[in-house]
Amino acid sequence: MKNFVDMHEVSLRYGEDGDGTLALQNATMKVDSGEFVAVVGPSGCGKSTLMKVITGLWPPTAGGVIVNGKEVDRPLSITGMAFQNPTLLPWRTALDNVMLPLEIVEPHCRTLRRDRQKYIQMCEDLLASVGLTGFSDRFPWQLSGGMQMRASLCRALIHGPELLMLDEPFAALDAFTREELWSVLQSVWMEKRFTVIHVTHDLREAVFLADTIYIVSKRPGRVVARTPIKLKRPRTLDDTYTQDFNEYVHDLRRRIGEVRA
Repeated sequence: MKNFVDMHEVSLRYGEDGDGTLALQNATMKVDSGEFVAVVGPSGCGKSTLMKVITGLWPPTAGGVIVNGKEVDRPLSITGMAFQNPTLLPWRTALDNVMLPLEIVEPHCRTLRRDRQKYIQMCEDLLASVGLTGFSDRFPWQLSGGMQMRASLCRALIHGPELLMLDEPFAALDAFTREELWSVLQSVWMEKRFTVIHVTHDLREAVFLADTIYIVSKRPGRVVARTPIKLKRPRTLDDTYTQDFNEYVHDLRRRIGEVRA
């Protein structure tokens, strides 16, 4: 596998006058094509800033990012994103929310009117794959928090992004729903094999989902450790109680404790 994301010695300081907050400092990270990477670290360490730099939403102060062989100098169109809050448009049904990227992203926006029924079927199939069969005509207020997050994931994936960026998408959910969605996300990823960078505070979530986990130091954020997760797939919730799984979790917790100190 080749490096799909290559972030090299990236620093980012907020503020136009040059004396704002230094959020990232000399951060380096590589992600293979089709790899599932998790990024963990203390609160305020720059994990979300790292995502903005990789996707081209914020240019770095120093260093550079290459994605799919091209230097990132503008917002990427090959990316899907999901956040802690589902951010579904309340006046659109679940189906219409999932359709939204197809109205914006090339080449789909040019063919949407002509092939609308094909796209609707794509959305219905994707909603079904995350357990939302029969809910496509519901508005966000008619869906539970977990259902809203499933729809948000579908919206991030419908246009076939090569890179999926997840910023704590399950943090606001209850433990049972959160763990259920770990399995949903793993299943979709194993089927489609897009590249994922997943920011989370939940170390169990990181170990369950990731091929590789990067640890970021307290601000200014630096990538201080890389941990490959050598657990078989597909992973099940029963695996989270095994010794091997918990050794990874305890090791990550120890390392983050050292970083915070």
